[in-house]
Amino acid sequence: MKLLSIFEYIVVMIKAIAEAWVDVFRRCTNNQINPEIMDINTEINSLYGQVLLACSITITPGTLTIDLDHDSKTLKVASISPRKRDEIIPFEKYIKNIFD
Repeated sequence: MKLLSIFEYIVVMIKAIAEAWVDVFRRCTNNQINPEIMDINTEINSLYGQVLLACSITITPGTLTIDLDHDSKTLKVASISPRKRDEIIPFEKYIKNIFD
C-alpha cells in the first residue's frame, strides 16, 4: 500500500510542478502577481510527513513554506497569488498514506 502511495505522490507532484510552472509563467508575463501569506492546517500527524509536505510546497513554483508548527499541524505558506488550500497541497493525502 505504501509503495502505491509513493508512486501516486510522485505522479501528482510532477503534475503539480508542471501546472505551477505554466501558472507562474502566465502570471509573470501578464503582471498578475498578488502575493499572499496564509495558514494551512494539515491532517498529517507524522513530523516526517509534515516536513515532506512543506518541502513539496516549496519546490512547487509560486509557493514557499515559511514556517511549520508540528504541534498545531499548521504550515505558513506564501503564494504569488491567492489560492485555495487544495490547489496548494493536492498531494497531502498521498503523503498522509505514506507516513500515517
